[in-house]
Amino acid sequence: MNTTKHGVVPYITAREGEEADSFLALRASFDEAGRSRLAYWDEIPADRDVRGVLWARVSQAIGADRLPAGVPKWRLVHPARQRECMLTLRCQVCVDDARTPEGILFLESKRDGIPAASTTIRTAQPPLCRRHARVAAQRCPYLAAHGHIALLAQSAPLYGVIGTPHAYTVNGVKVLAADDVPLRYGDPALRWFLASQLVRTLRSFRVVDLDDIAPAAGPGSS
Repeated sequence: MNTTKHGVVPYITAREGEEADSFLALRASFDEAGRSRLAYWDEIPADRDVRGVLWARVSQAIGADRLPAGVPKWRLVHPARQRECMLTLRCQVCVDDARTPEGILFLESKRDGIPAASTTIRTAQPPLCRRHARVAAQRCPYLAAHGHIALLAQSAPLYGVIGTPHAYTVNGVKVLAADDVPLRYGDPALRWFLASQLVRTLRSFRVVDLDDIAPAAGPGSS
């Protein structure tokens, strides 16, 4: 998290100057089982996640304090930082551990109403610590536009990824039309998928009021 003239900037927010790697860096390859898949010409282990899915490369603008620096792109999320916070269940604003004895706090859009306890919720929004829940609700354009719902989940297992499908044609690697529907881990289509967001399923959750659980914002928190 940075506090700049733009106020508090969430850790996962993309910054000006951070650029995606060239499409030309991609190629067709084969996995250990001999199946074709998408790969990088100069691939390293960090390019794939814990389930072997290839991730989009985007440069990082890091300051002397080892935190993201530069003008924020409020509507964009950096793939590597989103993946880091989602994988380790750390706050998307300050990167502190978001796990508590009461559960893990997530914010979701209010666009579809209040979810029932039996509703299956899959989210690409990393969790939040209580200190920065209000900050995220205010800073996220989507949540600000539709309103937010705060959920305390007892369990949030990994589900899959959101990203861009690719295919191999006679002309080489081709980018296919993408949507925001997550692909579940284990789906064969993931071999030709370039991930940009990690997705978890929220289980055993309850709807809570941020006024009841989130501490008041202190200096440097808004």
